[in-house]
Amino acid sequence: MTTINLLMNSLPGVSSSDAEEYQPPIWKSYLYQLQQEAPRPKRIICPREVENRPKYYGREFHGIISREQADELLGGVEGAYILRESQRQPGCYTLALRFGNQTLNYRLFHDGKHFVGEKRFESIHDLVTDGLITLYIETKAAEYISKMTTNPIYEHIGYATLLREKVSRKLSKSKNEPRKTNVTHEEHTAVDKISSLVRRAALTHNDNHFNYEKTHNFKVHTFRGPHWCEYCANFMWGLIAQGVRCSDCGLNVHKQCSKHVPNDCQPDLKRIKKVYCCDLTTLVKAHNTQRPMVVDICIREIEARGLKSEGLYRVSGFTEHIEDVKMAFDRDGEKADISANVYPDINIITGALKLYFRDLPIPVITYDTYSKFIDAAKISNADERLEAVHEVLMLLPPAHYETLRYLMIHLKKVTMNEKDNFMNAENLGIVFGPTLMRPPEDSTLTTLHDMRYQKLIVQILIENEDVLF
Repeated sequence: MTTINLLMNSLPGVSSSDAEEYQPPIWKSYLYQLQQEAPRPKRIICPREVENRPKYYGREFHGIISREQADELLGGVEGAYILRESQRQPGCYTLALRFGNQTLNYRLFHDGKHFVGEKRFESIHDLVTDGLITLYIETKAAEYISKMTTNPIYEHIGYATLLREKVSRKLSKSKNEPRKTNVTHEEHTAVDKISSLVRRAALTHNDNHFNYEKTHNFKVHTFRGPHWCEYCANFMWGLIAQGVRCSDCGLNVHKQCSKHVPNDCQPDLKRIKKVYCCDLTTLVKAHNTQRPMVVDICIREIEARGLKSEGLYRVSGFTEHIEDVKMAFDRDGEKADISANVYPDINIITGALKLYFRDLPIPVITYDTYSKFIDAAKISNADERLEAVHEVLMLLPPAHYETLRYLMIHLKKVTMNEKDNFMNAENLGIVFGPTLMRPPEDSTLTTLHDMRYQKLIVQILIENEDVLF
């Protein structure tokens, strides 16, 4: 049975006939074979006890010797290495490594871990092993590596992570539905089948799929055991930090391949640890909603029982209770109970909503658009100012735009109850200006200077929500 059969059959609701429709990506073995062929490190031990040897080096340290002496000690053996102290710069250490019929010298550093470049290693042996692998592969396959990204297996929403974690659920939901006719030409590769099947499954996920564009959140990652890039299908070589992983969706790719991956991250709920302080677009894509569910749930509750409450959004609720609401959303998500039975004071709910906006790593009105909104607010002609605000709104990411639109419709309803709650658009602008928009630079002076313009922007958005959105 193939690896993909085992993978698919291990998932609930996926039959063997479903699994047989899938073919595994054609993982390319060339770079893996090269890693297996790379020279192995050979430590050349110093036969004498070296005085003042750093405690983090072993017997491969030979003390103060010249490059010529190091070269002689290595004896022309491929992969052989020693450590030495520089004659010219005492206290500076060098790794002398034999590779490609020559001796290579690298300045060696230690800050708790050993390194000569970006990668940090627990031991000199690991550093040399990784270095030999990298040198060998990049020497033997330089041209191959330069062309890795020209013919990727990756297609939009067709990467292997999505296949593993999401498509099986679509199949289990739709396996009783009539099958669409499959086009099966012999020249179609296994990659084509995977990509088309993933795309079809993703598009038929449900009718409420909100396809907001989202960049991947790539971070350097160390993979345990052999791993292949899900963009180019090539082996990810080295001992540590072989590539990058998207912390939101789990996509694994080479660092150089990450520059070519489309902005199509599909965040996995298992990787989203909390609701507050989470990137807005990441949260809505993970939950497959138009807006953050915190916004929807809080606004529903406020409109159901709080629109006439005096000082709505201006009056603060108890901080401890607001934190309780935050914890409830982080813990229970959309099942969080914020009803009047639990929180009778509506100001706790308005406080929790404002806190959500303040805690966003990128504000609803993004850093990229902040200065443009401030410039628009400074325009004296009302019509021109409104047009300028509308133009900047179009620059917001879709999820941010939709969230702002929904909030402004709600705040307009609040102003329609001004005779009871005493909150007009200007008052709400004072409250929400610094909550929805913050200057990119963390400057108190800038914030104080821009407060009146922040207020004015929110006031304009509320008063003209039917025109602007």
